Amino acid sequence: MIRAGILGATGYAGAELVRLLSGHPDAELAAVGSVSYTGKPLSEVYPAYYGLCDKICGTQEEVLEKSNVVFAALPSGLSQEPAKLCREAGKTFIDLGADFRLKREGDYREWYKGTFRYPELHEEAVYGLPELFREKIRGKKLIANPGCYTTAVPLALAPALESGLILPDGIVADCASGVTGSGRKMTQNTHFPELNESMTAYKVGCHRHTPEIEQTLRWIAGREMHVTFVPHLLPVSRGILATCYAKLAPGATMEKIRAAYQAKYGPEYFIRLLPEGRAADIKNVRLSNFCDISLHMDVRTGTFIAVSAIDNMVKGAAGQAVQNMNLSFGFPETAGLTAFPPAF
Repeated sequence: MIRAGILGATGYAGAELVRLLSGHPDAELAAVGSVSYTGKPLSEVYPAYYGLCDKICGTQEEVLEKSNVVFAALPSGLSQEPAKLCREAGKTFIDLGADFRLKREGDYREWYKGTFRYPELHEEAVYGLPELFREKIRGKKLIANPGCYTTAVPLALAPALESGLILPDGIVADCASGVTGSGRKMTQNTHFPELNESMTAYKVGCHRHTPEIEQTLRWIAGREMHVTFVPHLLPVSRGILATCYAKLAPGATMEKIRAAYQAKYGPEYFIRLLPEGRAADIKNVRLSNFCDISLHMDVRTGTFIAVSAIDNMVKGAAGQAVQNMNLSFGFPETAGLTAFPPAF
């Protein structure tokens, strides 16, 4: 059994990690950390965990001391120091924040207003989207865990882009998220009277996930990529629905596209390629690490449409982080993550 610790355990992603790691066959939850609730039991913050996880929220130092794999569910800008300490101690560090996701420091400076304090760590960090970069993740000790939109959009488009069946220019990602994606701290637009019976676009054309989506698609296409990305806020707790539009390449057909998706994702446990005529739905992936993908075409305009659905707290955060831990330590990739989505 490996000993897992969580920094930021009282945030939504951290609390989801607690739930998933508590059922992992090869890992034990050794420590939880929180700045806001230091000294208090986690079950006081989340009463659902009463009698199941009553661990006392400790400091960063306590979490690092007790763990040999550390998950950081922290706001951007706060993961570089604990990552350095973990590297020096030979511990595995999985960052659910954005500090190690972007490979170009200029992008990080522009979108997150930060700097690479330890450039050697950024050189070592691998991007943890297993279905696309699995072999680069195996055995690594510093893993940048992608976020929700940055998982849903590339998974929706990768096979079509990789096989040259869609044009790389003019791609549009029209996405919608459950409110947990905004974090636990309440803001005006997540206040119930504002959110309920509403759907609104936010950070239109300027969301921080834009360069990360473009980076992943650039790696797939082998050229610079620019994507129009528009996120929306849904009045639901969980889920990401990404509807992605791209122009068909000459000679592309739905048969060729479906064959490309089947070839790439057929062996993947966590990706479910839906049959023709069905559309991906966030309800059908809730509380699971699955990504459902449906493929569509507008023959009148020559437009390919891929729709992906994930649970933003699982495949879009904590579940993918556990998947990355499994790859890092050589466990079965599905360990601790095989629970079915609820049927209703």
